[in-house]
Amino acid sequence: MTAISTQTCRTVRETAMQLALKADPPPVRQDGHGVLRVADTRVTLDSLVDLYDQGASAEEISLSFEALELHEVYAALGYYLAHRPVLDEYLRMQRQAGAVARAEAERRCPPIALRSRLAARRRLPDASPPG
Repeated sequence: MTAISTQTCRTVRETAMQLALKADPPPVRQDGHGVLRVADTRVTLDSLVDLYDQGASAEEISLSFEALELHEVYAALGYYLAHRPVLDEYLRMQRQAGAVARAEAERRCPPIALRSRLAARRRLPDASPPG
C-alpha cells in the first residue's frame, strides 16, 4: 500500500471544497417570449415534462433530446418537482395559449379548405418541363 502525501490530501480537499462551493446555473431559464427552456438549449420545459408525465425516465428523455445532457435532464426534473405547483400552473397556461393559437390559425385557414386546395394541386398536371 502506498502512502499518500500530505500535499496530495490537501490538494484533494481544496479541489473538493472548490467544487462544493461552485454555484451551478439554474436548470431552467425563461427566454424573451416567456417560454421556460432547459439549460442553454431550445428544449422547452413543457416537452420535457410531457415525456416525464408519460412515464419516460431521465435517461429516455435525454435520448429524446440530442441537445440535453443527462445531468441537465435530472436537474430540470428536480427543479420541476421542487416547484411543481407553480410550474404546473405555468404549463396549464401554456397549453391554454397553444389551444387559443391553434383555434385562431384554424379560423384563419380552416383545415378543410387547406385540404381541398392541396387535393386540387395534386390533380393538376405537372407544369414543369420533363427533365
